[in-house]
Amino acid sequence: MNKELVNLAYGLKFDGFWKPELEDVFSTDALKFIRVLDQKFGTERKQLLLERKLRNENWYQQKPEFPKLTQSIREGDWKVAPVPEDLQDRRVEITGPVDRKMIINALNSGAKVFMADFEDSNAPSWANIVFGQLNLFQAVRGTIELIDEERGKEYRLNSETATLMVRPRGLHLEEKHFICDDQAVSASLFDFGLYFFNNAQALVEKGSGPYFYLPKIEYYQEAAWWNEVFNFSEAYLNLKPGTIKATVLIETINASFQLDEILYSLREHSAGLNCGRWDYLFSYIKRYKEHPDYIFPDRDALTMETDFMRAYSRRVIQVCHKRGAHAMGGMAAQIPIKNDPFTNEAAYAKVRADKLREVEDGHDGTWVAHPALVPIALEIFNERMPESNQIAKQFPEYQIAAEDLVAKPQGQVTEAGLRKNISVGIQYLAAWLSGQGAAAINHLMEDAATAEISRTQLWHWLHRKVQLSDGRDLSRDLFERFYHEELSLLETEINPQWKDRLRTAARSFHQMVTAPELKEFLTTELYHTLT
Repeated sequence: MNKELVNLAYGLKFDGFWKPELEDVFSTDALKFIRVLDQKFGTERKQLLLERKLRNENWYQQKPEFPKLTQSIREGDWKVAPVPEDLQDRRVEITGPVDRKMIINALNSGAKVFMADFEDSNAPSWANIVFGQLNLFQAVRGTIELIDEERGKEYRLNSETATLMVRPRGLHLEEKHFICDDQAVSASLFDFGLYFFNNAQALVEKGSGPYFYLPKIEYYQEAAWWNEVFNFSEAYLNLKPGTIKATVLIETINASFQLDEILYSLREHSAGLNCGRWDYLFSYIKRYKEHPDYIFPDRDALTMETDFMRAYSRRVIQVCHKRGAHAMGGMAAQIPIKNDPFTNEAAYAKVRADKLREVEDGHDGTWVAHPALVPIALEIFNERMPESNQIAKQFPEYQIAAEDLVAKPQGQVTEAGLRKNISVGIQYLAAWLSGQGAAAINHLMEDAATAEISRTQLWHWLHRKVQLSDGRDLSRDLFERFYHEELSLLETEINPQWKDRLRTAARSFHQMVTAPELKEFLTTELYHTLT
């Protein structure tokens, strides 16, 4: 890439390191496409974010109801366009960041789909972003490999691999290393645009296509924006309309009231909806943090068996099947526990129970975070769902009212839950600031959603001066005591790879938890610290 040529011809300013092997990814034509996307859709993205902010102000004070303006869409007789053959069977999907080893192992895992993630399980350092794009470029062409000389291992793709999907970063994020018209380009458009421009034609030629997961959508207007991006992009490369397919993660409480509308907005490009559990809880707490009747208990008590979570997942299933779309289940984050078969089997038993609930409720597939969980989830879905999916099954018995989606959670706030949030939140941030977006903590593969719900619960409890299960009120002094005790333990117990960023992570986490106002996303607050 000739930086001077890029600056002169396309008005882009480049502010990241450069290596010759990235030339395939950053052709001048690819960069021109990024510039065109950002100029055409960047202003509307910012307007959508402003509208989101305005809609979210005092959201909890509004009566829970499905939008009156879109009643005709909910009552209409329509379906989304069919998905291609390689997206019909999605019974087990594995997800993870875009590093080379993860991509190879995930594509080889035996899962039906691999979602390569630029978002919550990827710390968006420049190195992670650009080499992630290179890794996917090579994966699409079957040339990706990794030779680990130290361990004497070689990693290459099998002859049969999972279908590839990609999750770009959310609309609220920017990519500061590329400046267009004196402003950072949208991270969503950057991640989507580079992957699409470089790989769409190659994917189509091999019988697949450019498939995506769309994160953090809160309102159907944001899905409609993505649909316009897709229409323009297909025309730009002379691809057949509807070639792009996208699954929307329903990971905000706002979006759960607009499922039909989101599917309708993307109906030519839709590949269904997915239940994003931790982010959904994070969103729910954000929107109801000031409600006088709502105190959210320990996050371990907020399982998928909780009334409002069961209502949410069943509504996703019901609406998706009515519209001919896949309804994807949530994540199993467990990872193998070595040298402790009893504890390991107990963890796997939880996975089995969770996946059994999903398939029996009507989900067409599920997520896992580790290759070892693929056969466990496959066994459950193969037994209970022998066909490619169960979209044909309708669930009229799921009578879910708007009030059911915001049913008041029950449970206690405990010292153990509070300490866990402090410890896990700091550990994850230390990993993230070290460049690792998927972090193994307490035998779970955690991503940014875990840190988000941890710090949001702590903010909620501290600012509401919640009473703990043992009768003590959570004062600032008591919180500070717990915080410093947990930090002291982490000084000796934290993963050595993250220790250099421990103090910075702890300080940042403390500032966000004790701030007068709850920040919307920690990833926006700490992006410049990371980069």
